[in-house]
Amino acid sequence: MKDQIQKLFIKKVNFIANWKDLKSGVYDSNTEISVCIECGKDIFFDENRGLLVCEECGLVHSEKHIDRGPEWRAFDADQKKKRTRTGAPMTYMIHDKGLSTMIDWKNRDIFGKEIPAKLRGQIYRLRKWQSRIRVSDATERNLTFALSELDRMASNLDLQKNLRECSAKIYRDAVEAHLIRGRSIEGVAAASLYAACRMYKVPRTLNEIAEVARVDKKEIGRSFRFISKELELNLNPTKPMDFLTRFISELGLTTKCQKMAKSIIRIAEERGLTSGRGPTGVCAAAIYASCILTNERRTQRKIARISCVTEVTVRNRFSELVENLNLGISLKKSNK
Repeated sequence: MKDQIQKLFIKKVNFIANWKDLKSGVYDSNTEISVCIECGKDIFFDENRGLLVCEECGLVHSEKHIDRGPEWRAFDADQKKKRTRTGAPMTYMIHDKGLSTMIDWKNRDIFGKEIPAKLRGQIYRLRKWQSRIRVSDATERNLTFALSELDRMASNLDLQKNLRECSAKIYRDAVEAHLIRGRSIEGVAAASLYAACRMYKVPRTLNEIAEVARVDKKEIGRSFRFISKELELNLNPTKPMDFLTRFISELGLTTKCQKMAKSIIRIAEERGLTSGRGPTGVCAAAIYASCILTNERRTQRKIARISCVTEVTVRNRFSELVENLNLGISLKKSNK
């Protein structure tokens, strides 16, 4: 009973404190008014009609509502999230993290009208100085070039956005730790992208990174080993299973063949046949064996081209699988 009386007293106090708002007939949605002046029951705001109404007696307390919300409507959570006005999110893919402003190159104002000829010279000078201010020192120039290279390589490899952000974060950490000195920007950027691929378990080999990068494979591997050691990334080695889904998809094989290759790789890992071998070579050999077992013929040359290994590697790994596992495949028939 005491609790009910105390709650009613608090409601009365809130009502008296906001009496001026009710008296003026103007209601702000941010103001807490919860008690009816007639019956003392709870009142609520009717969003459809814009009225402040009592739940019990139906007394209309206010007809004038100050709507401080947006003018658009959202019918689900995703639509509401897309229409928020908080601006673009902070990103590591831009050297200033996307926090600075940029003057558009179009000679039009906010209303879409053309800027008068008298002001175009001033706008041109403002645009030029704004671009100079955005990149002020050597570190920002370094980041500008490196992040553009990261975006170019990630676009060529068709990598997702969160992986690009991770690679940009790794490169920024390397710059802050002064690991770029004495090394090429392209090499460290490619190594950061390869490290991000390893973190997110997105199968990309060094050969694939080197194809889109402007440096060779040795320099990327050297830079990767250096930054992973200095930044303590603690990346796990890649496994043949990581490449299986992508290789199967590029070869156009069925789910049955994929399940067969997955079981072959799993048995090979249990018996220690994958240790000391390249994961892409083992994966290619397992796919070739599963193709023979499921009668979905693919040549060794095609499998080697997709998996970025040589045909000799595919044959050697395939021979090891056939000799150590009871796959029911004859080496003589398969070589034919």
